[in-house]
Amino acid sequence: MKRNCMTQKELADRWTISHRTLERWRWAGEGPAYMKLGGRVVYRVSDIEAFEQEVIQSTADQRIAAF
Repeated sequence: MKRNCMTQKELADRWTISHRTLERWRWAGEGPAYMKLGGRVVYRVSDIEAFEQEVIQSTADQRIAAF
């Protein structure tokens, strides 16, 4: 069964970054969209995947502009 949400720790593990980085991004208004459910931060998988696509696209655009 496919899960719809990931915890902060699960996302940090997926991206091999610190959970503190995700906390900083939320404070700065960066990173993927998130929700607070019962005091816990969760990320919808669809929002994570959309954010990943944005990062891939912006990275590709930067490489093209460098030429």
